[in-house]
This record gives sequence, structure tokens and C-alpha cells, in this order.
Amino acid sequence: MKVLFIGGSGTISYSCSKLAIEKGFEVSLLNRGKSTLREPLSGAELILADIREPETIRQALGDRHFDVVVEFLAFTPDHIEVDLQLFRGRTNQYIVISSASAYQTPPEKLPVTEETPLDNPVWQYSRDKAACEARLMQAFHEEGFPVTIVRPSHTYDEGYIPVSGRWTLVERMLQGKAIIVYGDGTSIWTMTHSSDFAKGFVGLFGKDEAIGQAYHITSDEWQTWNQIVDKLAEAAGAEPRIVHVPSDLIARFDPEWGRGLLGDKAHSFILDNSKIKTLVPEFVCTVPFREGIARSVEFHHKHAQLREINTVFNDTVDAILDSYAKAWPTGAWWV
Repeated sequence: MKVLFIGGSGTISYSCSKLAIEKGFEVSLLNRGKSTLREPLSGAELILADIREPETIRQALGDRHFDVVVEFLAFTPDHIEVDLQLFRGRTNQYIVISSASAYQTPPEKLPVTEETPLDNPVWQYSRDKAACEARLMQAFHEEGFPVTIVRPSHTYDEGYIPVSGRWTLVERMLQGKAIIVYGDGTSIWTMTHSSDFAKGFVGLFGKDEAIGQAYHITSDEWQTWNQIVDKLAEAAGAEPRIVHVPSDLIARFDPEWGRGLLGDKAHSFILDNSKIKTLVPEFVCTVPFREGIARSVEFHHKHAQLREINTVFNDTVDAILDSYAKAWPTGAWWV
């Protein structure tokens, strides 16, 4: 089975490409070839082209046909229109990465299923993903375009510390500085290691039952943000000095950070994975967050470029904490 990955070197796509190769798929990776973080994948064909320059794709692919085309880099309906022009008649299955953040936010009931409405009033990124889905489903119903939609939630790997600030937050903990946890830190969240996500994702390849369907793929390990930060601190060998700050206050200082909170992470969000497990029984998550985040910290220690400090994030955190501290008696805001 011939599979074309648009991407293939990112947090999610690298693990999916790696597993597809291991399972014997004939894998082609279409990207610009500029990523140097992860080891090159042996056993895959590299096609150098830029998905934002469609003519380079046409020249690179010629009249080739693929059993599966996997799109990791579509973020707006305009991107989908380009893909429809490029891949009509060229594939038996087109799998697009959407986002679980497109679901109703905050959700009226938990756990979230694939039947939960797509309705995020806060985050434009999520609304754009929902619009991408709508255009693809229109193409499915009107012309039989063979789309399968996949909605990851918070997925990470060794090269990604899955918290705001990434390594900069870790460095603050190592230096004994205060860090911010949204709200009171008790909202429930799900972290999924990309190697686990890949099991469900690759399991969809070539499944006729998946055409015209949407699936989310996440871990069933539910944690509070306090627990997530504690496990990260444990992996880093640090003692976290947590300050709980309302998400709307964070948004006043950093609107983009705030949209990612109010439109996603500030709300308890757990998902029912019954649909993907029914179609892909081999989807079983085996990397608990404590283990996965320890791998991430170790990987960062080995790659200096990942440990660069984000001074803008640091300054924003300090400004928020300084403002917040004025509302409390000395020391009363520390955990």
C-alpha cells in the first residue's frame, strides 16, 4: 500500500510515518526537507516540495497515485481547496488532521464523542479546523471525495514539552522561580504520546469503513493540570512553585496564550475513544505521561537547540505574577 505523508517530520507525523514504515507500507514523505531535529526515517522516499506552492507538488508527483494521502499541514479552508485540486482522482483515501479543540467549548457534557458539535467560540484556529472539516464533508457528499477526519487532542513526543512556555517553564522551575498554572489547576486534561496516537492513526489506513467518518484519538489517562506539572517537575528534578492564575487574566497580558486557554486548555476535556477502538482494536495506549514526559526531558537535555529560553514568555509570566501578587497578602498566593 502506497502512502503519501504531507509533512512527516513533526510531533505527530514523525511517529505516524515511523510506524507506517515498520508495518510495511510504502511511505513517501512530501515536505521541504528542512527539519533537523529528529533522525531521518530510513525506508521512506523523500519528495522535496512545498505544499504552499501547488505547482511544485504537481511537478514532484507527476501522475502518481497513492492508496492513502495523509495531510498534516492543512489549517484553513484555502489549504483544503488546494488539496482537493491536487488529490482528486489521485488517492483512495485522504486523511486530514483536524483538532479536538474544534469540539464545543466548553463541552455541555463529558466525555466528548465524535457526535459532540463542533463549536469553539473563542479560538480561531479551532474554527478554521472545523471549517476545513465542513468543506471536506461537502466534497465527500457531493463528489465522493474519500476523506477521513482525525482529531488529535494534546499530543506530544520527545521533542515537545507540552506546556505553555515549553522548556522555558522547565528552566523556571529549575531556577526556583514561580510558574503559572491556569485556574485552580484542577481541570481534567488528556496527554497522548505520539507513538500511542500513531497506533490508532495508521490503523485507519485502507479502511473503507473510515471513509466519510471522523475519529478522535487520545489517551484514556485523565489528569489535572496540577498533576501534569508535578510529573514534569519530577522528571526535571525540580520543585514547582505553582501560582494559580485565572485564564482571563492571562489573556489580558497575552491574548494568544489566553485564546489557547479559554478556547481549549482551561476546560476539563476528556474524550470517549470507543469509535477508534472499535475499528482499530490494536489501538492501546502504553506510554503513561510520567514515562513520556521523562523521555521528553531527557531528549531536551541532549539537544541544546530545544533548551533556548523564550524571554518574551518569561517577561509575560513575571508581569502577570507581579500584577497578581498585588491582590494578595505577602506569600498567600503560593502553593
